[in-house]
Amino acid sequence: MFDQQPGLGEEALNKVAELGLASQLDDVENLDVDIKTDAFKLIQGEVDSVTIDGNGLVMQGDLRVEELDMYMSSVAINPLSVALGKIELTKPTEASVRAVLTEADINRAFNSDYVRQQLQQQQIHVQSQPVTVDAQQVNFRLPGEGKVALNASVMLRETGQIHQVAFSAVPRVSASGQTVTLENVEYGNNEELSPELTQALIEETSEILNLSNFDLEGMTLKINNLQIEAGKIILQAEAHVEQIPSG
Repeated sequence: MFDQQPGLGEEALNKVAELGLASQLDDVENLDVDIKTDAFKLIQGEVDSVTIDGNGLVMQGDLRVEELDMYMSSVAINPLSVALGKIELTKPTEASVRAVLTEADINRAFNSDYVRQQLQQQQIHVQSQPVTVDAQQVNFRLPGEGKVALNASVMLRETGQIHQVAFSAVPRVSASGQTVTLENVEYGNNEELSPELTQALIEETSEILNLSNFDLEGMTLKINNLQIEAGKIILQAEAHVEQIPSG
């Protein structure tokens, strides 16, 4: 029974890593770090594995992640750094990552102050006349079948009129694994509004889904797979880890 309990060295490492990761986030509902090693290996700077499990992690741009799981093995650390309350890697390592975003998470990001500012004062042409539009409300949906869908209310500043913009599309991961683009875009009844506005919304959708939003200090992610289900998006990725954030 006692063999299953983490050693004092592991407990200290877990706490340091948890505090460091939490310092990179705006909010955390739950965050657990499980580092496997033993006293002899730790003195030599060897760690068997690091497992990170998080729920309700809020990152930059008010982007919330429902679930984040990360696993890395054969990690080399500077044993002296632990005494200073840090985990310093002596060489980079690779990690596998799984992240789940819900429909509510992405709607939260779209309607955050950060993104709303990006969708204000868009200059477009309506019937050959230049106008300025502001996005009032964005409703992002994950209807299933590998698609995303978006409805937005926009106001023409010059007239105060409210118009609706809608489209659905299929997200695709770029060859580099760093960005997401929207393909097979199907437009709703966008009335006489210029496609420039719809394009701005498409670009903002791609930006929210880009993995650069999920990068933490010392970690760079590359998407392997993007799975769209009804109500949620599941990302499978690899992480190049140069440092584990320290508080």
